[in-house]
Amino acid sequence: MRPEVIVDTPAALAATFVGRFEALARSAIASRGRFTCALPGGSVANTFFPRLAEAAVDWKHVDFFWGDERAVPPSDPDANYGLALRLWLDRIPLDPARVHRMRGETPDLEAAAAAYARELDGVRAGRPIDLVLLGMGPEGHVCSLFPGHAALRESARSVIAILDSPKPPPRRITMTLVPLAGAELVCVAAFGAEKADAVREAVESSDSQLPVALAARGGQRALFLLDSKAAGRLRSG
Repeated sequence: MRPEVIVDTPAALAATFVGRFEALARSAIASRGRFTCALPGGSVANTFFPRLAEAAVDWKHVDFFWGDERAVPPSDPDANYGLALRLWLDRIPLDPARVHRMRGETPDLEAAAAAYARELDGVRAGRPIDLVLLGMGPEGHVCSLFPGHAALRESARSVIAILDSPKPPPRRITMTLVPLAGAELVCVAAFGAEKADAVREAVESSDSQLPVALAARGGQRALFLLDSKAAGRLRSG
């Protein structure tokens, strides 16, 4: 099934995403007292997170996870967690116990990944993640899952260490496709003409093996939020 696609300015897409976030959070919290989300870094975080800080959400019932993290401490400018803290989380009344950061500064990344998997799987308790927000690279990578990488074949572990990322830095922790599968909503946000080819393949090719396509197809619903340049190669309709 073709995913939902919305093309607009980044600012308008941020407002659209906030509306979807609010609606899903209200529904999940009303039904079971908890809303789970997985977050990216990068340009999507810079565009969306300040708007999320103003969202009408009962933040104390939200569990925040990250799709991936570089092997850096949280104070490092490249840390996805640190970016979220500065742009969003420091500005809302959340429950600190529900902020689940990946400990990328841990020397033993395998142990850190295993610990995060236990934390994620314990909170989920067999349920899918409610909302996964993904940025994507020009080659179609999401989280730290790159085209052709062995991590895409992981079928058991929900979080793994990456020691040979083709994009610097090479050492990272990432969710696999396992916890992304079945997510109530997988939302992919992409800005810029350099992403247009990967966007077209992910949206229009039902058998694409790009990580972004695999992640989107795995969700119960998929939404692509694109600026006009990222959408520039999509066929009309």
